[in-house]
Amino acid sequence: MSIKEIEDEIVSEFEIFGEDWEGKYEHLIDLGKSLPMIDEKNRTEENIIKGCQSRVWLNSVLKDGKVIYTADSDAIITKGMVALMIRVLSKQAPTEIAKAELGFINKIGLKEHLSPTRANGLVSMINRMKLDAIKLSQKN
Repeated sequence: MSIKEIEDEIVSEFEIFGEDWEGKYEHLIDLGKSLPMIDEKNRTEENIIKGCQSRVWLNSVLKDGKVIYTADSDAIITKGMVALMIRVLSKQAPTEIAKAELGFINKIGLKEHLSPTRANGLVSMINRMKLDAIKLSQKN
């Protein structure tokens, strides 16, 4: 699936909740709970995303020309946010990740319903994922 197709799928999922932000947050938390566990060896200081209020570990590897992300967080909403981002960007080509506009974030109203520190953390998360994709593409 393309990044755009995955984004459209997520927008449809969140539309079910209408303006019910409690339901949207619950869905986000459920997404976080379904996030595969990051390998313990990747819970390093180097893998912590700077700029996030909570601790978020992100590991990125290139496999068969696609970036594979794994992550974890010590906060449930943040874990849901990183699960969403992994769903959209993981298993995509580095060039596609780097140029992804990620319009779904505004379409589902996520950024406007986050606290300023969480919104900044989301931006840091996206920037780190894109930066990792670019770095991985340059190694090969």
